[in-house]
Parts: sequence; structure tokens; C-alpha cells
Amino acid sequence: MNDIATTDGRGDLMTESSVMISIEDGRKVFGEGDVVAFDDFSLEVYEREALCIVGPSGCGKTTLLRCIDGLIPLTSGEIRLRDEVVARPHPSVALVFQHFGLFPWMTVEDNIAYGLRVQGVKKAARLERASTYIEMVGLQGFERKFPYQLSGGMQQRVGLARALTMEPDVLLMDEPFASVDAQTREVLQEQLLQIWETQRRTMIFITHSIEEAILMGDRVAVLSTRPGRVREIVDIPFGHPRKIGDIFEDPRFGELRNRIWRELRADASAELRHPLDGG
Repeated sequence: MNDIATTDGRGDLMTESSVMISIEDGRKVFGEGDVVAFDDFSLEVYEREALCIVGPSGCGKTTLLRCIDGLIPLTSGEIRLRDEVVARPHPSVALVFQHFGLFPWMTVEDNIAYGLRVQGVKKAARLERASTYIEMVGLQGFERKFPYQLSGGMQQRVGLARALTMEPDVLLMDEPFASVDAQTREVLQEQLLQIWETQRRTMIFITHSIEEAILMGDRVAVLSTRPGRVREIVDIPFGHPRKIGDIFEDPRFGELRNRIWRELRADASAELRHPLDGG
């Protein structure tokens, strides 16, 4: 396992970071082999890094996250969490879903504390920890509300707080802001950045938005069309803390966006010319 020295985008040397997640020659096939989600997939994600992943629809991004989380197995290859092969869900990994994934019959408080309940944490202790993250995501006063009583943005905050309450080493984000309006999305981006900059957990963030990937990530992995492979990894030069307005006004932002778009456009154009290729 290799150690690397990373910079925070301002040229300051950060503490050495080791590999947190290692994917080697990953391959995932569904059915009788007619659908290959990703193939020959290798990637390293470093401790305390925020890695964003972008790629065409259907290139296996969500499937990859589920494999990293241990929810589904690889067909071949290997995923390691530090030195441990991932074979099942791990308590130090938490997944935030695109469509919230809340239990409609549970209150905000109970949804957020649910993972701790499954782990056997006593009620008083789990509610105390849940209260910390309820405050962190700005949901004070909504503890007794049910999901149907909340806006989409608030529901996503519940999902985020539920993941954070587990205090994971790795936070997996599956297009978490795709289902909310643009204004709410920007608020949630700022909020997640603030939380991540405070806690610095390893984060893998999947998005279809190039702008969001640049804003949220230390690096951006650009995937090919299905079967997904890593086409390029782009280092993001912006340091922390980050502010959305400052990033968007930086001339490097446009250069990074164009670079990533060129990689994605090549596959998008090919798929439009051959829409039935690759299943």
C-alpha cells in the first residue's frame, strides 16, 4: 500500500495520506453476461480525500458504489478498505442515496438514529449522537416530523445526517443532490463542504454535474461509457475552505470544466452514433 503526500491546492504540504480504498481490476456483470457495468476498473482513493466521479449514464457509477459498500459483490477483481477485502457491508462505510432512502413511518430523529439502533447502541446514546448531527445539518425543531412533512432538501439532510451519525471513515454519495431544485442544491453543496472540511472523512461523490464535481472534489475521476473504465483523473487545484462564488469566478474553473467535458463528450458522441452498442 503506497503512501503519498498530497497538497490542499494552495501548495501547502498536508500530512501524508495512505490509500483508504483500492479497486483492482474490478469487473461487474449482470445476468448471463449481457450487461457489463464496468470492467478492468482500477482506482485508489486516499484517506481524507474527496473524490468525485463523473461519467455517462449507464457506465456503472452507482453499481460501483454499491460494490464498495459491500451491498453487491464484484464479478471479478478486488476492492480493499485499507487492508481488508470488502465482502459485505462494513460499519465504517456509509452510503447516502439519491432518493433519500428514508423510512416513511419513522420520524426524522428515528431515521437518523436507525443505523445506531441496528448496531445495538442504547436509545439514550443513539439519540444523543443523532441530536448532534440534527443540529449540524440544521434540522433542529423537526425531530418529530415525518418524511412526508419535509421538503426534498430537508429529506436529503436527514439522509446525510443518518450517514454522519454512524461516524464512518468513508462516506459514499450517490448523486445526493440530483433530486432537489437548483437553489436548494447550492445550499446543500455549501453545507456538505462545510461539514466535510470540519470532519475530513474520505468521500466518494458521484454526480452528473461537471460543475459540482469540480466544486466538491480534490480529484475528479472521469469514466468512459459502459463498460465503465477510468478515462482520466483530474486534480482540482482549489484549496479549503471553499466558497462556491469564489470557485465559479476563478478562471481555472472554466479550463477544468472544458477539459472534463472534452473527455465526456467523446464518449457521448460515440454513443449517439451507435446507440445500441454495449447493451
